[in-house]
Amino acid sequence: MKPSAGPAASVSLFQKTAKVYPRSVDGLFARWRWILVWVTQLIFYGTPWLQWNGRQAVWFDLETPRFYIFALVLQPQELIFLAALLVISALALFFFTALAGRLWCGYACPQSVYTQIFLWMELRTEGDRSARMRLDRQPWGRDKLLRKGGKHAAWIAFSAFTGFTFVGYFLPIRELALQAATLALTPWATFWVVFYGFATYGNAGWLREQICTYMCPYARFQSTLLDGDSLVIAYDAARGDPRGARLKKADPKTLGLGACIDCSLCVQVCPTGIDIRDGLQAECIGCAACIDACDDVMDKMGYPRGLIRYGTANGVAQGWTRRQQLARVLRPRVLIYGGLLAGSVAAFAAALALRPAVGMDVIRDRGVMARVAEDGRIENLYRVQLTNRRDSTVRYQLGVAGLDGLRVDDPQVWTLQPGELQAHTLRLSLPPEAAGGEAGARRITLTLTEPGAAEPALREDSTFLLPR
Repeated sequence: MKPSAGPAASVSLFQKTAKVYPRSVDGLFARWRWILVWVTQLIFYGTPWLQWNGRQAVWFDLETPRFYIFALVLQPQELIFLAALLVISALALFFFTALAGRLWCGYACPQSVYTQIFLWMELRTEGDRSARMRLDRQPWGRDKLLRKGGKHAAWIAFSAFTGFTFVGYFLPIRELALQAATLALTPWATFWVVFYGFATYGNAGWLREQICTYMCPYARFQSTLLDGDSLVIAYDAARGDPRGARLKKADPKTLGLGACIDCSLCVQVCPTGIDIRDGLQAECIGCAACIDACDDVMDKMGYPRGLIRYGTANGVAQGWTRRQQLARVLRPRVLIYGGLLAGSVAAFAAALALRPAVGMDVIRDRGVMARVAEDGRIENLYRVQLTNRRDSTVRYQLGVAGLDGLRVDDPQVWTLQPGELQAHTLRLSLPPEAAGGEAGARRITLTLTEPGAAEPALREDSTFLLPR
């Protein structure tokens, strides 16, 4: 008789994510990361305060709507330029990833930058890795409450300022600052400041590496952009293994060991908590913290640096020199991405350079196709919409060509303020003797000319209808 089975075991398909306590590290790449932190944040926090021709230099005015980027003024119908920027950004990401891995993620991605800033505040309030781990294990008391409270107060203050600055790109930041100082922020401004501040607080303070590991799509498709000749962070297993602890004066060859002393500092400093010695992983953001930690250990042990280094998978596996690895930079994948990127940038620059200073849209009045006035002149009505794309006030006069005797009734000089959009009703008239007796449409050209200019600034084709 078969024994009866025991109670069914319950197995959870979900595992609680272990908290990552990154250890602080100093070194060449850590200093470069802080340089990029300062550069990116000076640009982000400083740009809204810049003035240009009496207005905010970079201002996305959603109420008008109109977008100002220094001397460039864009209208909503010109969002093709935004689409072009997104295409250029995607191609740049493909190109630099194929060339040098996730350098963007490690040095300039907002998630990485703000996580580093928040970790610095955590270091100042709670201490380094071991101190933070002890603090989390100990029961709540006065010291823990002060340290945790101080950290979160600093996080919240910084997040609120970040949210305020972000909203300052869409509302004039000087007016926003005055409203905030007098506690007179509008409900919508308050909502968005709190919303973006909370997003910064949550992403950089709580989610951290989980954004990079689970939420960022780039971590998932980067493997399709990399190949064996892409520059990545690599562990030299041939030199480092077998791993093992030893005295500083011990000869690793005598002990049958490699250069890695298995100190696990490369794991402790990793902001995503991975072990780079297991090979390149999707969670690796290319920040090089492990390189700085390992180089410091190699210096102390008297070993050559570079056990963990920037290199290519093929180069590390086959022991290539740096020159041999650089010789394989110009390969088809990189050339294709680089060519597409260069072409897109050139096309974008040409489109901006050739963009007319004024836009004109001409629409025939479909309610009145054509009519004969009392004096016998044939009249057509049009709706003309003008857009000033300059950052200065301009004046234009409209003219017409294409039919002898055709004229603009009640001609005027129109004045447009910077970025202004105006709509006008235009009436064109033609003497009956110039019609030629044949009904139908005649091609004409409307021109915009600045007073005193010899040549029109813009020409727009349209048609003039002759009634039967």
